[in-house]
Amino acid sequence: MKNILFLISISLLVFSCGGSKKISSSTDQTSTTFNAAQTKLILAGDATTPMRVFKINNESDSILLRQKCEDVVIKPKDPVLKAFTDRLLTTVRDSMSLGVGIAAPQVGILKNIIWVQRFDKAPFPFECYINPKIIKYTNKKQDCKEGCLSIPNKTATTTNRAYAILLAYDKLDGTHHVEMIEDFTAVIFQHEIDHLSGKLFVDYLEE
Repeated sequence: MKNILFLISISLLVFSCGGSKKISSSTDQTSTTFNAAQTKLILAGDATTPMRVFKINNESDSILLRQKCEDVVIKPKDPVLKAFTDRLLTTVRDSMSLGVGIAAPQVGILKNIIWVQRFDKAPFPFECYINPKIIKYTNKKQDCKEGCLSIPNKTATTTNRAYAILLAYDKLDGTHHVEMIEDFTAVIFQHEIDHLSGKLFVDYLEE
């Protein structure tokens, strides 16, 4: 009788462990890199709904825009990451914005994600970059007139942007890339990546 009870106990333990591992694996595949508050904000609209752009002249917005973002942990089948990148693209292309780039903190999400319009590629497509980092700047500088979706009615010429940058980044499929970017497109990358560390283009102006 004791032997039978022992075998039953072992069988239950095996089935219990097996079932637990399966659930954990399924959860990992559909889990997200975003916290609950971020997820709620992202899923408040569908892929065709622009998000509110945070403005520097709003006190609470300004505080968030000056914070440093976190890297994204790219997980398989992350539905919130897909929803967010879709909404971020919709926002930068919206008629109320019409920007050439946008960063996640500009819509209240402190994650290292940007969209940039590639004027160095035909037909000037928008592309998404996860965890972008500039690993090298050229000594050569360029002057560029800049504006920002988060700074209403303000444009000015910056004089310290590198002419070319060496960029490292991840794609949504989890692959890692390194690329050299030049000219005006390099300025867009520098501008958007600055947002990820709480910097704005006006910080570079003499006044």
